[in-house]
Formats: sequence, structure tokens, C-alpha cells
Amino acid sequence: QVQVAESGGGSVQPGGSLRLSCAASGIVFSSYVMGWYRQTPGQQRELVATIRAGNTNYGDAVKGRFTISRDNAKKMVYLQMNSLKPEDTAVYYCMVGSTWGQGTQVTVSS
Repeated sequence: QVQVAESGGGSVQPGGSLRLSCAASGIVFSSYVMGWYRQTPGQQRELVATIRAGNTNYGDAVKGRFTISRDNAKKMVYLQMNSLKPEDTAVYYCMVGSTWGQGTQVTVSS
């Protein structure tokens, strides 16, 4: 059974940084595309970043500020978020293959 769990969310002031982590189990980790998505109330879930075989893809809203990375040995995927803005406030979800985590809240506010 595939399990995915996020951690690292929290509250930060504008301009600050956070790093989200995602742990996966029950899969051959290196074979899957991984990604981060986010969602705010009443809105569709939107792409933040994906990574597969070293290739990365970012949503326009986060390009140049966020970095996705993975550690296949640890079965972890990370999202380093810098220069955070209030509009980055959302629940962030980790996706591994077709399995989603429960989400972690990120709040950017002064």
C-alpha cells in the first residue's frame, strides 16, 4: 500500500522561507513522478512543481522562488520555498505517482 505524508508547513512572514518534506512508502520510489500542488478554498488544485528523472517543471507563480528536489534513497521529495508571498498561502499536497498526501498548511502573513 502506497503511503504519502507531508510535513514542514507552518506560518511565515512575507519574504520568508519554508521547506516542505514528503515521505513515501510502499513503492519503487525512483520510478515515479513526484510533485507538489496547492489549493485554496473554492479554487482548483494547482501545480506547484513536479520532478521526474531529474527533470523539473514549475508553475508560473513560483518559478524562480521554489525548488523541488528528491532523495531516492530516503524516498523523500522536498519543496524549498523562498521569497514567500501572501498569495502562496494554501494547503500544499504531495503527489507520488497517483497517490496524494493529506496536505500541509502554509500561511504567509505579516
